[in-house]
Amino acid sequence: MRWASAVSSNSDIGEAVAECARSILQDLAGQPADLLVVFASAGYGPDQARLPDLVLSTMSPPQGGALIGCSAGGVIGGGHEIEAARGLAIAAASLPGVRISGFHIENDDLPIPDEGPEKWEELVGVKAAERPHFVIAADPFSIRAESLLAGLDFAYPTAVKVGGLASGAARPGGHALFLGDTAHGSGAVGVAMSGNIQIGTVVAQGCRPIGEPLVVTRGHGNVLLELGGRPALTVLGELVKSLSAEDRALVSHSLFIGIVMDPLTETPAQGDYLIRHIVGIDRDGGALGIAADLHEGQTVQFHLRNASTAAYDLEAALALHGAGRSLPDGSGALMFSCLGRGRHLYGRPDHDSDMVRGRFGAVPITGFFCNGEIGPVAGTSYLHGYTSALGIFTPGAAGAAG
Repeated sequence: MRWASAVSSNSDIGEAVAECARSILQDLAGQPADLLVVFASAGYGPDQARLPDLVLSTMSPPQGGALIGCSAGGVIGGGHEIEAARGLAIAAASLPGVRISGFHIENDDLPIPDEGPEKWEELVGVKAAERPHFVIAADPFSIRAESLLAGLDFAYPTAVKVGGLASGAARPGGHALFLGDTAHGSGAVGVAMSGNIQIGTVVAQGCRPIGEPLVVTRGHGNVLLELGGRPALTVLGELVKSLSAEDRALVSHSLFIGIVMDPLTETPAQGDYLIRHIVGIDRDGGALGIAADLHEGQTVQFHLRNASTAAYDLEAALALHGAGRSLPDGSGALMFSCLGRGRHLYGRPDHDSDMVRGRFGAVPITGFFCNGEIGPVAGTSYLHGYTSALGIFTPGAAGAAG
């Protein structure tokens, strides 16, 4: 296995492809580009439609190779992040012993909930017995991404799914999804990879916990009524009073709730929580509206988010993943980062890329700034916000994941 990554800020899309290709082909040192991952700034406009052909003709992947990607509000490649400007990022991977299969799905193609996993296998073109992993790019306007992820989890429960929602356009039809030699304007594209490949994941949702874990004792759907037998709003109010002045200031605009997704987790830690918005407050009833359904007995904890918490969370997630081990030579990474991160959050470019390289060395990192990030929490795939979701690709037995 060997990965390479390059980025170009050339405003001419043909020149940008040529610049990336020269760097990547040198880094691959004669090995074939079995997988090409392409992210292009939306600023290239209609030229994006010809991007797959440009990349394929320049890179000349072998028979059976695959290309996937999408348009983006910002791109990540070669250790650099390009935001609010034209940019092209390309990853290429030589993947001996890996079977790669691409698929394009429209919203109307999604199987209904009571159809069996074989419908998903037919749609994707890969059997669960092959133990694939997935990289996915989806259009936020035209497909129910959460339904797509739930279906893939149903049909491929051991598979890792990473990816993101295309960004950079403000209207339906404005995004491009790349698969093979075609640019699609809707749906979702993906590649399934099986064989000699593992995908380890780092999902940093940008928050740190405040207070203590609490048990939901009464709720209905997404309405949280009681925590520990007391009105949820009362518990929150007491917590806020105990915070520092700095944290109290964050509560007004950066308060979230973390939900422990594995009921067997007794002492929740980083990576155990699914972070969701608090979407409403009922002051008369003392209830909170949550952007997720809850059930009695579930453990939750309030969280805060800002630049320092996002950096703290990513550092902790990287340390947890990399504890006691280094990446094998030839490994690569794809990073799916929220549009709300990057320079907008940290005040400087390359922040998250620098942190990943600080932990894993000069691993080739490619990605984009997303409208939503795809990554697992407690073994289930979710669509996140304000998150950096990292897929780390290493050789290994089919179906294994870190």
